[in-house]
Amino acid sequence: MTTLPSSARPLAWRDLFAWRRVRFALLAALPFGLLMSLASETPLRIWLVRVATVALSAMLVYGVLERWPAVPPRRLARWVMQLLGIVGVIPLAAYVAYWATTGRFDFLRIEPEVVVGYAQLTFVGVLVAPWLALGAMVRQREAFAREQALAFQLERSELERQASDARLHLLQAQVAPHFLFNTLANVRALVKTGSPRAPELLDSLIDYLRAAVPRLDDSASTVAQELELVRAYLALMQMRMPDRLHYTLHADDAALALRCPPLSVLTLVENAVRHGIDPSEDGGAIAVTVQHLGTRCLLRVVDGGIGLQAAAPEAGLGTGLATLRERLRLAFGDGARLRITAQVPRGTCAEIEWPLDPQAA
Repeated sequence: MTTLPSSARPLAWRDLFAWRRVRFALLAALPFGLLMSLASETPLRIWLVRVATVALSAMLVYGVLERWPAVPPRRLARWVMQLLGIVGVIPLAAYVAYWATTGRFDFLRIEPEVVVGYAQLTFVGVLVAPWLALGAMVRQREAFAREQALAFQLERSELERQASDARLHLLQAQVAPHFLFNTLANVRALVKTGSPRAPELLDSLIDYLRAAVPRLDDSASTVAQELELVRAYLALMQMRMPDRLHYTLHADDAALALRCPPLSVLTLVENAVRHGIDPSEDGGAIAVTVQHLGTRCLLRVVDGGIGLQAAAPEAGLGTGLATLRERLRLAFGDGARLRITAQVPRGTCAEIEWPLDPQAA
C-alpha cells in the first residue's frame, strides 16, 4: 500500500487540528467511551475524557507523520510509519489520560480495576485505531485522485482554450493584411489615374484605418463596432466606383451591443464587393442587416452583383470565407452557422447566425 505525496507546504498546527479531523476522532471515540462506562463504576464523563485523549493523540501523530519527514526512509513507507506511530503513542496517551483523570502519577498501584481499565483502553486503542487510520488513508487517496483528475481536466481545458486563442489570433492576423492590402491597392489605382478625388479618397482611407487598426488584435467585438468598420470600408469603396456601388446598413437597436465575431461583417461585405459588385458592369447594391432573434443573432449581407453562378461557388470566393468559418468554429463551436445562397434574378446572400452566449454553442 502506498501513501499520499506529502504536501509541499510547511507543517501548521491548524492543519493538524483541522475541525474535520477532530470531529472524526471524537465521533470514532464516542461509542467506545459509552461501552467502557457500562462495564465500570467510573462516570461516563471520565471515560469520554480518556478515550478522547487517546483518539486526539493518535490523530496528532497521524498528522505529523503524514508530512514529516519530508522524505521517508527508503525501506519504510510513510503509511507504515503512521501506523507504527499510532500504535506506539496509544499506551502513552492512555497513561496520560489516566494520570489526568486520577490525579496520580502512580495510578497503576491504586486498585486492580484501574490497571484493568488502563489495559482495556490501551488494547482497544491499539486494535481499532490502526484500522480507522487505514480507512482515512483510503479516503484521502480517493479524494487526492479526484482532485488530480479535476486539476488535469482544468489544465487540459485551459491548454485547449489557449490553443484555440492562438489559432484565432493567427487567423485574424491572416485576415487583417488581406483587407489592408486590398484597400491600398484600390487607393493606389485611383491615385495613379490622377483623380481629383484623391484627397477625399485618402481621408476615407484614414477613416477606414482608424476604425480597422484597433480591431486587429481584438478577441471580441460588438455589432456596433463591426458596423462602424464596414461603414468606413463601404464609403471607401463607393468613392472608387461611385456610380456602381450603393449600400445600406441596418441593425436592431437591441443587437448593437451584442458580441460579434471580429471582422466577420467585413469579411462578408468585402467578398460581396470583390466577387459580386466589382466584376459587374452595372455594379449593384449591398444591404447589411443585423437582427436580434432571442438567444441568437442573425447577420445578413445581400448584394445585387453578378451572383454565385457567374462568379464561383463558395469555395472559389477566396480565403476570406474559409477563414471566417474556421474562426466561427473556434469561437462558437457548432453553434454558429455560415450560409451562402444565390439570389434571384442575380446576386448573393451571405448569412451568419451565432448564439449570444458562447457556452450555448
